[in-house]
Amino acid sequence: MNSTPSRVPDLSDRPYRLVVEREMRADPHAIYRAWTDRFDLWFAAPGSVAMTPRVNMPFFFETEYAPEPGMPTIRAPHYGRFLRLESDRLVELTWVTGRGGTAGAETVVTVELTPRAAGTLLRLTQAGFYDETARAATEAAWRDLVLPHQDEILAGPADTD
Repeated sequence: MNSTPSRVPDLSDRPYRLVVEREMRADPHAIYRAWTDRFDLWFAAPGSVAMTPRVNMPFFFETEYAPEPGMPTIRAPHYGRFLRLESDRLVELTWVTGRGGTAGAETVVTVELTPRAAGTLLRLTQAGFYDETARAATEAAWRDLVLPHQDEILAGPADTD
């Protein structure tokens, strides 16, 4: 993987950022792979991922969720490009979503992976939000929904793909 940095977005007028840490049960390799070529395993809607893990390579995927049981499913497109890739250690990418997410801002997500005896310490930083409301909602989603779901999926039976 290429570890040469890419051109990073100018975040100077979007100072809101979040940091979430979680002890994950999976090893760094499984988590790195989940963030670079297996989004459909834990986050993206099946069949929606267009992603090649190379610096400066753009990607696209959709998520699908129902805000409440019985409500219609909402499709949320996600766009970005990889900025830095260090195998089993670091994934940095831009992250653009619509309402309920980044509100069209090109944020930067950095996922740092540190091996632990029983898995991995995952530290996720997301910078470049327009306001505190988007930052707080996104932080809660990563902390309470997305990363716990990733941990559950990756700690399950071994993935053989």
